[in-house]
Amino acid sequence: MSPAAGMGYLTATWANSGLEVMAASLSSMILAQGYKFIMALIKERGLNFRRLVQTGGMPSSHSSTVSAMATSVGLIDGFSSVSYAIALSFALVVMYDAAGLRQAAGRMASVLNRISESVYSNHPEQLPERLRELLGHTPFEVFVGALFGISWAFIIHMLL
Repeated sequence: MSPAAGMGYLTATWANSGLEVMAASLSSMILAQGYKFIMALIKERGLNFRRLVQTGGMPSSHSSTVSAMATSVGLIDGFSSVSYAIALSFALVVMYDAAGLRQAAGRMASVLNRISESVYSNHPEQLPERLRELLGHTPFEVFVGALFGISWAFIIHMLL
């Protein structure tokens, strides 16, 4: 089988199926996290592999993933289908959580860290482990992630 024939088989198997939805959403997440990793590499001038799995930052990979998923479902099943309505609802909940609830939890972690440092200032050896403060996203990071995911889903759909 020639490489071109193999590509035709891949396209026929993946196009307009659940595999296309998974390809669009997972690759969108990988690209968004990869972008954050590369930006951290440039800014920090060193490898930080934790950045590949950490939450927060620009763009929101959560938003990118669920936006690509919902868009892909809409492109395949139609934007008036029940499956698209479910995918869109799920995407909106995830994006609301990323921008709202988790960002508020990050701000609360910051306050608790400062209180802990103040309380244990005389006994720094008893200071509890710092809570992670970068948990959520700004609304702009969520918006950019969503735009990226939507765009990426269209690209994947056209390629397949």
